[in-house]
Amino acid sequence: MKKTLICICCPKGCTLHVTVDEDRQVSDINGYGCENGREYGIRECTQPSRTVTSTVPVTGGVVTRVPVKTAREIPKELVPKCMEEIHQTVARAPVRIGDILIRRTAGTDIDVIATGNAAGKETGG
Repeated sequence: MKKTLICICCPKGCTLHVTVDEDRQVSDINGYGCENGREYGIRECTQPSRTVTSTVPVTGGVVTRVPVKTAREIPKELVPKCMEEIHQTVARAPVRIGDILIRRTAGTDIDVIATGNAAGKETGG
């Protein structure tokens, strides 16, 4: 199977042409402008993963939502399960950048962490 991808490693956006065999192994790749692009093409065709970003509601805080993200990329097929867990989460203020809001999301060893602060109403911090 042949796949055409646009590399996201840098703003150049090289067009990658990747041939994947029936065992999901890359047998040929071209169009990349650097080694990072080559590695991206292989990884995207054999083990695609994503960093998930979203927000969760906050109770008892000055703000009503706080931004979150997975601490690392998770396998692409687990993104819906991760989002389901995020949608079921409510944080309690105060929340600080780096706080773990979900441990081991979607059965992985990867946490969902806060990427913003949410001060408590009572303390202001």
